[in-house]
Amino acid sequence: MIAAVYVPMVCIIAQGSKQVAVGNSTLDYHTGKYLVSSVDLPVSARITGATAEKPYLALALVLDLKLLAQVSLDLPKARENRGLHRGIGVSPHSPSMLEAFARLLRLLESPSDVAPLAPLVLREIYYRLLTGEQSALVRQIALGESRQPQVLKVVDWIRHNYARPLHIDALARLASMSPASLHRQFKALTAMSPLQYQKQIRLQEAQQIMLSESKDAASAGYDVGYGSPSQFSREYHRMFGTPPHQHMHRMRLLERT
Repeated sequence: MIAAVYVPMVCIIAQGSKQVAVGNSTLDYHTGKYLVSSVDLPVSARITGATAEKPYLALALVLDLKLLAQVSLDLPKARENRGLHRGIGVSPHSPSMLEAFARLLRLLESPSDVAPLAPLVLREIYYRLLTGEQSALVRQIALGESRQPQVLKVVDWIRHNYARPLHIDALARLASMSPASLHRQFKALTAMSPLQYQKQIRLQEAQQIMLSESKDAASAGYDVGYGSPSQFSREYHRMFGTPPHQHMHRMRLLERT
């Protein structure tokens, strides 16, 4: 499994299959399906279908939230839905959506066409997202429907302050919600509690520090907010399946091959 943070994006698979774990949930998608993420989410992903003859092929498109909102405003107003949708979903794509992605890729063959035509193709892709099976999820990020903007303040704070202590009462005040309501809404959106979200972000950041700065596990743990090297090692092992030093050794060997 590869740990990563999915930003708001759409990913469409052209060949092969993939599995994505978010919290305690697992999503499987393959050729004929697309994944859309509406919020920064720490995930673990692995390719489940690929061969030398048929390698895994996919295209990820980071969502321009401003353009998405503009396209959404041009559509008929949907029935109001105040429920908070999970910030990631998988659905079958339509032939029209696939064709729009294909046209976007073909623009790379004629760079002079990118500037005038790419915005038009992107608008079509966003239209397909806003009218497809994941329309409720996409609309809630396009127009800030439901209580997502309040929860997103907390997501953003943890994302950028992961090394600091987490106080649920302070986060609830930031979101103008009660602690119980924040916990419920945060989990509905991310499939994790605020504490679980912080832990996954910390461990992923520590992994990057060890890889890019060649720091030892204890130093990386301190950098991301752990006060105990043994606790950091235990939680790292639990998330990645192996202790930090062994995991780094294996990953560096893979980089050399």
